Amino acid sequence: MSTLTAVLILVAAVAALLAAAFVLRARKGTGSGTRSLKRRFGPEYDRTLERHGGDSESAHHDLRERAERYGGIRTLPLEPSVREHYAAQWTMLQERFVDAPRQAVADADELLSRIAATRGFPEPDRPDEQLAALSVHHPHHVEGLRTVRRAMHSKSASTEELREALVHARALFEGLTATGSPTGTGAAARTRAASGRNRGHLLKPKGSGA
Repeated sequence: MSTLTAVLILVAAVAALLAAAFVLRARKGTGSGTRSLKRRFGPEYDRTLERHGGDSESAHHDLRERAERYGGIRTLPLEPSVREHYAAQWTMLQERFVDAPRQAVADADELLSRIAATRGFPEPDRPDEQLAALSVHHPHHVEGLRTVRRAMHSKSASTEELREALVHARALFEGLTATGSPTGTGAAARTRAASGRNRGHLLKPKGSGA
């Protein structure tokens, strides 16, 4: 074997090793990025991935763009009296559900949007931006607002579907009116527990079964 041939073989071997190392680092980085996004967005990660037809690259771009655009929002505090006022309004719309389920769901959408704006999120007249911002700060609960809006705009939504939408939205209401940081598994657990406690408080409409 000539010296030139040996050198060429050595160069090819080194190039192959470098390429393998690059691929390994890229895969490791992708895996780490996926874990980080899943940890930050929780169920919102899976919903976004589904919305992008399973295309993880597009889903990751979407989530990172949202985090970059809205992650810097500083949640404004709520005065105790304002929080109590919102709580009273939520109780009233739940009671209103007995006689006017669809109106109660519309009221829930309006109230949640107004509270979100009060806390420093985009205004209600920018609903898509508001949802995107909430998905960054309340990834465990934002689906409740989407559910309410889908039910409100669906002419075929049954009374039970409207009720479930309102129950589902309770977690976001609790998250938006809670004190402290809105993100994290601890906050998610607290609002899920609160939602469960209040599930029975949402009265069924007249004429429905037990």
